[in-house]
Amino acid sequence: MQRHGETSLAEAVLSPHPVAVARWLAARGWPVHPLAPGRKTPAANCPQCQTSSHAPAQCPCHRKGMWCHGFYSATTDLARIEAWWTREPRAGVGVSCGPAQLVVLDVDAHSEHVPDRSRLLPGITIPGQVSLEGLASGFDTLALLAAYRRQDNPAEDNTTLRVRTPSGGLHIWYRNPKPVLRYRSSTGSSRKTALAWQVDVRAHGGYIVAPATRTAAGEYTPIGPAREPAPLPQWLAAELQRTGHVKPPRQATRPHRPYMTPSRQMGGALAPLQPLLATVRECAAQPEGTSFTEKLNRAAYTAGGLVGAGYLSEAGARQVLEEAAHYARPHQMRRNDSIIDAALFAGANHPFHPKGLA
Repeated sequence: MQRHGETSLAEAVLSPHPVAVARWLAARGWPVHPLAPGRKTPAANCPQCQTSSHAPAQCPCHRKGMWCHGFYSATTDLARIEAWWTREPRAGVGVSCGPAQLVVLDVDAHSEHVPDRSRLLPGITIPGQVSLEGLASGFDTLALLAAYRRQDNPAEDNTTLRVRTPSGGLHIWYRNPKPVLRYRSSTGSSRKTALAWQVDVRAHGGYIVAPATRTAAGEYTPIGPAREPAPLPQWLAAELQRTGHVKPPRQATRPHRPYMTPSRQMGGALAPLQPLLATVRECAAQPEGTSFTEKLNRAAYTAGGLVGAGYLSEAGARQVLEEAAHYARPHQMRRNDSIIDAALFAGANHPFHPKGLA
């Protein structure tokens, strides 16, 4: 319920200033960060962060009130938000989903080759007698998942905030009613963790574009009557649990290794990765012809080996890989995530023990 004197989302959306949307979101405790003007990717890092490779969560720029590393810099501090959008009034608004306790289904409608039916709904066997004629997008796979579970289709859920994307997709916003559970982000094309083909999950480790943000392709427009996220439906929570989106902390494969705090762990264990991450980031200088895929794959495979050996957490590895990949190729974040998912998984099955790491 809107309190007296409080700006509503409808009023924020009608405002010509993105900062109004940022204020509305922050007032709900949802950390926000700037997106590059006219784009759906985070605003560029400072020159120092563009030329150095370090863990985004430990970036000193955050203490200085800068927006480096996208959703890792997200804040609810109104003074900082005013300063950011005063500096770049045209910046769009991104929301860091994890700290906001949001779980957003990102339903895509891209024109892509439909994979084998075994990959449409991970973990669910679709019998051959079930006709898939006409299936072409995430709208279809999400509807199919709901039908299998005899539940209402989330894409038609009028009780929660839904946002139409410029490409014809849909963002379905839900609130995590059990903050003790940490849902992880995923891409619908992942072979390891996915809810449904062409249905991405934005939660911890991800961000979502805010309503009313405008890009070169169009505007993110709220649809339906709801302007607040409803609690995540119980059946969807169960599906996320089933598909590996809720996992206990990974245990080191060498039990005798003492527990390392994230700062210690990210320090020493990143040393073998730094040269590989640097080659990925260097690809930003040229849009093509840099063997970007091979370089990212090599870095992610090595990181997976460090994860498998217990030197690095999966979350820590993914964090530095995504930062480097999205910096170099911000226009293909889905593809970057797919490369990282596959190579991390493969590398984890081949533990890597570099010399010098005890």
